[in-house]
Amino acid sequence: MSADGAALGTRLRERDLSAAPAALNLLESTTPADREQAAELLREVSPSTLGGEAPAHVIGVTGPPGAGKSTLLSALLHAWRAQSRTVAMLAVDPSSRRSGGSLLGDRARIEFDAADRGVLIRSTAAGERLGGLAQATRAAAEALAAAFDIVVIETVGVGQAETDVADVADTVVVVVQPGSGDALQFLKSGIMEIPDVLVVTKADLGQIAIRARRDLAAALRSLGSSRASVLAVSALAPASGIDELVAALDERHAALDVGERRDAARRAASLRDFVVEHGEQGLRALGGRRGAERLLAEQAPGMAVPALVTALEQQLA
Repeated sequence: MSADGAALGTRLRERDLSAAPAALNLLESTTPADREQAAELLREVSPSTLGGEAPAHVIGVTGPPGAGKSTLLSALLHAWRAQSRTVAMLAVDPSSRRSGGSLLGDRARIEFDAADRGVLIRSTAAGERLGGLAQATRAAAEALAAAFDIVVIETVGVGQAETDVADVADTVVVVVQPGSGDALQFLKSGIMEIPDVLVVTKADLGQIAIRARRDLAAALRSLGSSRASVLAVSALAPASGIDELVAALDERHAALDVGERRDAARRAASLRDFVVEHGEQGLRALGGRRGAERLLAEQAPGMAVPALVTALEQQLA
């Protein structure tokens, strides 16, 4: 029997954190019955039902393997819980070719108290999807944002194909380690276009970390970008820079037009989902990409992605 998506969505809307695991199980299911219930769940946590955007700050964290993302997230989790903020973390791992399951299991790498009911950590497999995100990650982030204060999406690696997190998160954090030459690589790959905050880890290394921070700041200036912050942190005890990073993230969120950003992301996601289902022929029937975008712009703000896809499909009938 399929889970009751509407009931789970209502519980999340009421900030019942205990509903989160079952909600994620439903959103990750691919059976037709569960897909219908997942759409019901998302409708219950959509801005049109909530009366506004979900309250969480959705933060995307990406960076090269070995940059220290999990160590950094452990420190951030501790800082947020010290402020009594509830936190959900979605760790998107590479997939096992044999089983299709999560290969690395970031849940095991992030330090947290398993008895803490204010924390949820979930590892999901990226599967064949490009962009560094698992298929259900976007839906999971939308659902959890209705119940938690902070939702973090940690993506696989970093590269040209792994910038989808910018279409899901309110704030994007790119993590690099000193002495890795990442500043030059980011300039080549276009990664410098997506971060709101750049974090240099292992600041305890001293001059090499200072130099990495300076190089990244110079790289941003060379691109004419002044909006991203560059911070150096050390997650090792005694930690340094973590409180400053928490404050920088809060400042970014406070200055952001969350409704505009999320609505644009939902419409872009619905267009992608429509093309996956109906192909380029379906898109041409709507007048091409521009025609589909015009149709989406006519929809009421705050509609969930499945409802937006349905609106496009109705134009084909």
